[in-house]
Amino acid sequence: MTVTRRDLLKTSLFGGALAAIPSAAQAAGEPSSALAPVVDTAGGKLRGVNVRGVMTYRGIPYGASTAGANRFMPPRKPEPWTGVRDAFQNGHSSPQNAPAPASIGTGLRGYAAAGEDCLVLNVFTPGVTGKRPVMMWIHGGGYAYGSGGSLGYDGANLARHGDVVTVCINHRLNIVSHLYLGTAGEAFADSGNVGLLDIVAALQWVKDNIAQFGGDANNVTIFGQSGGGGKVSTLLAMPAAKGLFHKAIIESGSTLKQMTRDDADQQTTKLMSSLGLKATDAAALQAMPIQKLLAAMGNMRLGPVVDGHSLPRDPFDPTAPDVSADVPLIIGTTETEGSYFAPPDLLSLDEAAVRARLKDRLPGESDRIYDLFKKNRPKATPSELYFTISAFPTSAHLQAERKAAQRRAPAFLYQIRWRTPVEGGRRLSPHCIEIPFAMQNHWQLPEMVGTGAELQPLADKVSGAWIAFAKSGDPTHALIPKWPAYTADQRPVMHMNNEWRVANDPDREERLAMASFTRLPMF
Repeated sequence: MTVTRRDLLKTSLFGGALAAIPSAAQAAGEPSSALAPVVDTAGGKLRGVNVRGVMTYRGIPYGASTAGANRFMPPRKPEPWTGVRDAFQNGHSSPQNAPAPASIGTGLRGYAAAGEDCLVLNVFTPGVTGKRPVMMWIHGGGYAYGSGGSLGYDGANLARHGDVVTVCINHRLNIVSHLYLGTAGEAFADSGNVGLLDIVAALQWVKDNIAQFGGDANNVTIFGQSGGGGKVSTLLAMPAAKGLFHKAIIESGSTLKQMTRDDADQQTTKLMSSLGLKATDAAALQAMPIQKLLAAMGNMRLGPVVDGHSLPRDPFDPTAPDVSADVPLIIGTTETEGSYFAPPDLLSLDEAAVRARLKDRLPGESDRIYDLFKKNRPKATPSELYFTISAFPTSAHLQAERKAAQRRAPAFLYQIRWRTPVEGGRRLSPHCIEIPFAMQNHWQLPEMVGTGAELQPLADKVSGAWIAFAKSGDPTHALIPKWPAYTADQRPVMHMNNEWRVANDPDREERLAMASFTRLPMF
């Protein structure tokens, strides 16, 4: 049976992604897609869509609804179904408050409806037979918002380009993911980390089912950016995730420490008091309407909790975690992360304004550090220096150094130095800029990366490195120089631009000057 583009869009089956895929056949009104083969999973049979050779299955449940009595609890398996389930559209994202609008990229265009039945994933595969590497994407948005179904994260082009199986997941976020309720009793011991346990459940689903989609459950790479990179960093320290993935990529999300149990307890006590509840009254929160709970959250700083249970230690402090010592890593950043978020006035600061802003961020050291960066970058504008300083990759260097010290598996460090041409180039090398290239979705996001001829070669280099790493544990491939693993003596970093080059201990003076500042704000 064939399905036309018009059929899919009329019935809202395909979550909008097909609308962005141009082809001569679609323009002529010819059949553009066919139904993908039915696959038999542990939960039941699924029918997907074949879009230009990629078998696409959306909204697959890997866990039960997290509403009601399941709120704040570890994930539970979904109920199986009978017959054949249509896996044509994205599932719910986690309940969340709308973030501030992104300055470029429109938040990578995420439009998913939210709901507590949000433990769903999408699978993109070139074929349901074979044994391909699996790449599981974990979306960003801090620990507060986002969706794995956003257009910029769509995994079809990566699957097609790399002959890999791409999995994109949703999981719980913010207050339903990281509100620590351990004082309410042993049943809530994991409440501060249930969103991460959702990801573990998704990985378990992959282990149990991905062979039916042509994937190799013994070759799984997790990768994520920003908050997604923080989630990857933290999963590397979680015993429950051990053995469920075999390689990891951390993009602009190097995380050394997470929230202490005492800090989490204090936050919970304040929240419960504001609602007129006792600190132990978790049942009242489970019964509360989700919108009221989200409103009560306010500006709480929510994230994973070192609870001594599901997360027994900080992810990479003071050392790399033993539980994942044999997992190779790629770790990296962009050169001016905060220029992604910045309002226009921060993109044209003068030197006095930069020095004033840095005083709060680099107490006692701001003028010395500004002078050092200015000396080594004489052509940089004050705003460029500001974003370069505030994005200096201290945590990424420390994470790579601590991983390398284990001598069990390599870490490969990078920095994106390519500058987007949008807005006249004033956004420099912002947060998120590597995602369109890594996912081969650059042509879908011109407002983020432009439309130049340089885009496809850069995408082939970036996605090629990610794919090579997923296949072999080594990111080197034919289009880039040899990428050496990080060592404490050489400290090699791959600088990614239209041309790539390896630099040993680049910006050494700056690295030493910035060594004590590991948690700078982005802007």
